[in-house]
Amino acid sequence: MRPAHTTPTPADPEAWNAYLAEGNAKQARKRVAADVLLRDADGQVLLVNPTYKPGWDLPGGMVEANEPPPEAARRELAEELGLTLTGLRLLVVDWVAPHGPWDDQIAFIFDGGTLTTDNDQLSPRDGELVTAEFVAPNIARARLGDRIRPRFTAALEAAADGRPRYLHNGTPAS
Repeated sequence: MRPAHTTPTPADPEAWNAYLAEGNAKQARKRVAADVLLRDADGQVLLVNPTYKPGWDLPGGMVEANEPPPEAARRELAEELGLTLTGLRLLVVDWVAPHGPWDDQIAFIFDGGTLTTDNDQLSPRDGELVTAEFVAPNIARARLGDRIRPRFTAALEAAADGRPRYLHNGTPAS
């Protein structure tokens, strides 16, 4: 039996894994969101109006346990809009501080490129969305809530110059 004050090593795999699992159980867990910036041929951006919260949003949603954020974005767009996206390029990572009943969050926005589907055929596929609509970027800014608006603006800038943005609560982090 080893003394209680001794840290296990990889030489004892069973004790080492138990030690790591204990540390893992104590680590913070983050809520993670993965949204997508999609444009049409006219440069309009896709917004969705969810049923489960007020206001407009970018398409996407919450990442499930052990799911990579780009895969979550693809899954959400397939479930909600019937869209199949392949390559997604990172535009924004935003650390969102705790607010209201929520713990902190990591919010991603990926570039989904230009959608070539007929906009009239784009419609919600499940009960999570009321509608999906392409709008001019200035209209999108007006429709989006205070928390997502700066993230959306940063995503447009990142899409234009090819440089991803890292934000804290929507503000560029230094």
